[in-house]
Amino acid sequence: MKKNRPLILITNDDGVSAPGIRALISVMAELGEIVVVAPDTPQSAMGHAITINSTLYLNKISKDNDPFLEYSCSGTPVDCVKLAVNEILKRKPDLCVSGVNHGSNSSINVIYSGTMSAAVEAGIEGIPAIGFSLLDYDWNADFDTIKSFIRKISVEVLENGLPEGVVLNVNFPKLKEEDIKGIRICRQAKAIWVEKFDKRKTPQGRDYYWLAGEFVNQDKGEDTDEWALENGFISVVPVQFDLTAHHAIQQLNTWKWNE
Repeated sequence: MKKNRPLILITNDDGVSAPGIRALISVMAELGEIVVVAPDTPQSAMGHAITINSTLYLNKISKDNDPFLEYSCSGTPVDCVKLAVNEILKRKPDLCVSGVNHGSNSSINVIYSGTMSAAVEAGIEGIPAIGFSLLDYDWNADFDTIKSFIRKISVEVLENGLPEGVVLNVNFPKLKEEDIKGIRICRQAKAIWVEKFDKRKTPQGRDYYWLAGEFVNQDKGEDTDEWALENGFISVVPVQFDLTAHHAIQQLNTWKWNE
């Protein structure tokens, strides 16, 4: 491979064999030198979890004559990024892409997302990063319809970089390529999950629970990711990992903290 090709780290949360990451690999292979480090089992909704109370294992999948390096990891998506940066790669990647997730990571889902947490971890490491998600939970979802858009967005980030402390949360509507209206830069919609728990009993009489629930969009703004997706656009939300509520500092400073 040419030495001047960008180095691209690829990961996900659905597991190294998921069709979404295989589609992402096929696109990124055209853009640069790629290294894949992804969980060996599905790790959806792991958020920014890391493994500290058990051992981590890396398994090299690729062979010596393969066109790129590929590893499976016993840990979380964030573990994958940490191990890649600190143990596998010889230099900092020019880009980290995570996904393509099978299902939405728009709105409040970004908080729970292993896909986006991997991208955020890369951002913390100073690597431009993008999380990609398709609004189709089917294991056999058609990722070919979004490959050209993945390529375009990735090229833009490779050429222009990203603001410090920012990563991109990209969600694709479940549409044919010709029916997608374009790309919109959005804000995250205000929404919640109304949780429900399906309570059951084991044969031994012990209670156990399955988490269920309903996604409720509380935001009707036409500048949100939810509006964009519902209206046939690709949503791109710039996400920051500085969680300081800067707008609240002035108000809190009026309180009588030291009296």
